[in-house]
Amino acid sequence: METVCLIGKPNVGKSSIFNRLIKEKKAIIFDTPGVTRDRLYGIVNYQNKKFSLIDTGGIVLENNDFDQDIVMQAQLAINEADIILFVVDGTKDLDAYDFHIRDLLRKSAKKVIVIANKIDNENRQENIYNYYELGFEHIFPISAEHNLGFKNLLDFITKDMDLSIDTIDDTLKFCLVGRPNVGKSSLINALLNEERTIVSSTAGTTRDAVDTKFKYNGKEYIAIDTAGMRKKGKVYENVEKYSLMRSLKAIVRSDVCVVVIDAQEGIIEHDKHIVHYCLEAGKAIVLAINKWDTVKNPDQEIKKWKLLIQNEFQFIPYVTPVFLSAKTKKRLSTLMPEVISAYENWTKKVSTSALNDIILEATSLHEAPSYKGKRLKIYFVSQTANKPPKFTFQVNNKNLVHFSYERYLENKIRENIDLTGTPIILQFKNKNED
Repeated sequence: METVCLIGKPNVGKSSIFNRLIKEKKAIIFDTPGVTRDRLYGIVNYQNKKFSLIDTGGIVLENNDFDQDIVMQAQLAINEADIILFVVDGTKDLDAYDFHIRDLLRKSAKKVIVIANKIDNENRQENIYNYYELGFEHIFPISAEHNLGFKNLLDFITKDMDLSIDTIDDTLKFCLVGRPNVGKSSLINALLNEERTIVSSTAGTTRDAVDTKFKYNGKEYIAIDTAGMRKKGKVYENVEKYSLMRSLKAIVRSDVCVVVIDAQEGIIEHDKHIVHYCLEAGKAIVLAINKWDTVKNPDQEIKKWKLLIQNEFQFIPYVTPVFLSAKTKKRLSTLMPEVISAYENWTKKVSTSALNDIILEATSLHEAPSYKGKRLKIYFVSQTANKPPKFTFQVNNKNLVHFSYERYLENKIRENIDLTGTPIILQFKNKNED
């Protein structure tokens, strides 16, 4: 999967473009230049193609020089990217900031597309010819605010992207993702060395990912190992989440994500971010609590940890944690059964009759709440996709679906069908809606 990054000076609309492309409001947008954004990564889905997207902080000049911290952050994103979207303000002339950024991008030798943002009418489109002065061949006028020009841009970005990576091999693929130093590589080495037959080991689509095909109980699987970024210095520590891009590529190529957590350090916010990326990609999940050999009184601690996981990961109550040690290989045998189970549930197909029986019973036990004298009615439900399972409800008015009732229906489905380890999607359509 290719990676695209947004580069530009502050206040040209990078965050708005980012949100339009991923179709979510993830980046925090303010008019004040230089505002730090919380989440900088996303996956863009367009006409059956996917690519990773990085949003970066605005590059500024301080005392006739770049703010070095921001330049370093941008450089990390540029190094990861296959395509760079150089964003300029389509309502203004080029300035020293733009030309300094141009020089930075030329050194990268990467494919650069100039995005002239804030072009929201035909008169302004004439301005784009000014930006050929930057020396890049491709310039696209868009308006993030008015959602204009994105189709042409996306057609161009994805025209040469290869879909074959998703169809080469239907072998179960699982990746190990997590913060640096949680023991991902040690865990995968322990797994492969425990009386397994390693079939082959080949480089994946990222510089840090290695795909290893191996046999477990006579069946072939592919494990994807992702190394964490281990750079020293304050700047690199501050941008540790840039290492997520390597993991994000592996997540997209995987069926199951094994999120590795350090038993010594406990659960931190960054672990939750990683799980969210797995969920956004629609993947099955297993939580692996590694370095269990360092825990004193493991029988007592496992109860505390399960309660901790329940509290910290309330958004994935259906995920099973495994507690193991890559170093001693203790409880290592618990991992693969959970990976396989999560995959089977992720690919599960449920009969229409069974689904409708479950929903009929659920609505009989608890009717949907009324709103302004109207009540939600469910006529029919069927599974319309898997990987992950997607259930489509035909209803009288989808606007009457309250989030609490949707959660109730999901719980009822999970009570009757084993969907441990996988997210599910509930879609509501009005009757006769295409």
